[in-house]
Amino acid sequence: QVQLVESGGGLVQPGGSLRLSCAASGITLDYYAIGWFRQAPGKEREGVSCIALSDGSTVYADSVKGRFTISRDSAKNTVYLQMNSLKPEDTAVYYCAAGPPCAYYSNYIDFPDWGQGTQVTVSS
Repeated sequence: QVQLVESGGGLVQPGGSLRLSCAASGITLDYYAIGWFRQAPGKEREGVSCIALSDGSTVYADSVKGRFTISRDSAKNTVYLQMNSLKPEDTAVYYCAAGPPCAYYSNYIDFPDWGQGTQVTVSS
């Protein structure tokens, strides 16, 4: 079965950086991409970024373009989210999920397999 484990969250000051990791196991050809999503209290879960497992192509939400970078290390079965220039509005629980091609990443319901999430808090 697919298993995803997020790590790397924490408390940072505005303008600071964090790198999140998503360690994956059990990925088969039924899975096309790994997406990063986030959910703040009282808010809808939203897509942040996505990377294709086949060729490493990426997509980003407008709110994080130029600040966040998604990458993968296939040998380690791990996907990363480097988050720079963090803002208080980035505060959320961040999840990784495996699922369909990145064209669908904005709709979290289309991603069937999820990690447990890691808390990111950006505050002075």
